[in-house]
Amino acid sequence: MMRELKYSEAVSKPDLGATAGLPSSERFGVALLDKLAVAPDVGSIWVLKPLLGFAALLLLVSFVGVSRSARAGEDSAPAAKKPARPPVVLSDEALRIHRAAPVIDGHNDLPWELRQKHQSLLSSIDLRQQQPTLQTDIPRLRQGGVGAQFWSAYVPADTARTGGAARQTLEQIDLIHRIVRQYPDVFEMAATADDVERIRAAGKIASLIGIEGGHSIENSLGVLRSFYELGARYMTLTHADTLDWADAATDAPRHGGLSLFGIEVVREMNRLGMLVDISHVSVDTMKAALRATKAPVIASHSSAYSIAQHPRNVPDEVLVLVKENRGVVMVNFFSGFVVPESAQVMADMFAAHRALRAKYTDDAEFKKALVAWQAAHPIAAGTVHDVVDHIEHIAKVAGAEHVGLGSDFDGVTKVPVQLEDVSCYPYITQELLNRGHSADEINGILGGNVLRALREAEQVARDWGNSADH
Repeated sequence: MMRELKYSEAVSKPDLGATAGLPSSERFGVALLDKLAVAPDVGSIWVLKPLLGFAALLLLVSFVGVSRSARAGEDSAPAAKKPARPPVVLSDEALRIHRAAPVIDGHNDLPWELRQKHQSLLSSIDLRQQQPTLQTDIPRLRQGGVGAQFWSAYVPADTARTGGAARQTLEQIDLIHRIVRQYPDVFEMAATADDVERIRAAGKIASLIGIEGGHSIENSLGVLRSFYELGARYMTLTHADTLDWADAATDAPRHGGLSLFGIEVVREMNRLGMLVDISHVSVDTMKAALRATKAPVIASHSSAYSIAQHPRNVPDEVLVLVKENRGVVMVNFFSGFVVPESAQVMADMFAAHRALRAKYTDDAEFKKALVAWQAAHPIAAGTVHDVVDHIEHIAKVAGAEHVGLGSDFDGVTKVPVQLEDVSCYPYITQELLNRGHSADEINGILGGNVLRALREAEQVARDWGNSADH
């Protein structure tokens, strides 16, 4: 029970110096209380009670009004902008560290862009020349020092409903192999971590394949095994849509993570030596995959949720589990995932995509509507500093040995300043050096970490043995 206050405790003398800026009516209330705050005799207390009540009420109303006005002023005042961070300037030391690093990118959507813009006809484009409508070409890959690239064999998630997911994925895998054959002095297919090192040492770009979405296997472990034989070395468990066996980050959950078949998919990937990719999946699916796997996982193109609150990003609670798993989170460069304000704008982008696709069955009309939606939801591009913020956060929570790069080039509509295309990776190296990271840490972030994870996945497959038949 609250103790009863004595009169002298209930009415303490106010500081009149604090009333100088108040309107006269409000100063009157304070002054009246001050005059009445003299201990009265018993005979006068009855007379003073109404005056005390009136004065107290007046003072309370006045101070509430001042408080509300102050808060309203704070709310209406423009939010203080973060001071602009200066452009990153490359140094000889950073370039030396960069040249020595493997520079492995976990996700590039060039094959899908070639399908969309060139009907998969390599005769219609020369990647030896700079391509202004793309973020990737051979001159800029060389300029960026890229040593290995996971090319994405992506097909839209709605093919799970419309049909043809496996066939289209096979066509994308075929396209990747044709790109490599078209430029044999530049690219070479890699199947193992040792292959990556050998190919890079020969001055070529090691090319690996990632399947972007479990819808591509059409609920078939046989299709999964076939993709592996054709060169796929990771599979993202979902894309934007929840599957029959796995929940996506950007769709309604149905399984609380993975179904029993989903767990079987993860274990078959372990048996094959195929990295399990937890980008695009729900937090529950991330956790379920980490419980099920015997090998390190990757997030091939995801950033840190604590920095930018988009469901495509990885929360700290999962980063801790990735550390225990010896996995790697490969930071995405898309402005809508890495710039905090942009992530808020883009939070519903996948739902909007689904709604537009359902409304517009004609591809041309759908693309027009999607462009209109994007124009109505502009986002800030950010800078290379924003991407390095994510790298540093993941390094802080999980450790620098659990971070990598997964740009999503040619799969995103807006990228930060100084990360406009595949030539720009050295700016990340420089900024990591600026922030005090060692050459060894930078080497790991630029590819050494994911190479280690791939090698450990290969060892799990060897230990597992190839005798099991599913």
